[in-house]
Amino acid sequence: QVRLVESGGGLVQAGGSLRLSCAASGRTLSDDPMGWFRQAPGKEREFVAVINWSSAYYADSVKGRFAISRETTNLVYLQMNSLKPEDTGVYYCAAGPDGDYTKASDYDYWGQGTQVTVST
Repeated sequence: QVRLVESGGGLVQAGGSLRLSCAASGRTLSDDPMGWFRQAPGKEREFVAVINWSSAYYADSVKGRFAISRETTNLVYLQMNSLKPEDTGVYYCAAGPDGDYTKASDYDYWGQGTQVTVST
């Protein structure tokens, strides 16, 4: 069973930066894309970014501000710059999508989430 653990969330002022980490254990995820989703209160979980070994994809709302990177098969980062209050939410790491990388329902493994709060 794959276990994902996120870290790095916190409270930051608008315009600031945070870097989230996601460490996977249980098996090597060498063939699995890894992604980030977020969920604001009262809203559905939404796609943020995904990375495989050749490319990365981003939601339009974060393009140019966020960067996803993969240091090892089981360690992924999300660098978040120029944060806005609307970026507030619980950020989840996910792995193992079967089809559409932007659909939460297509992912097999999830972390417990880390809270990101951006103040005005």
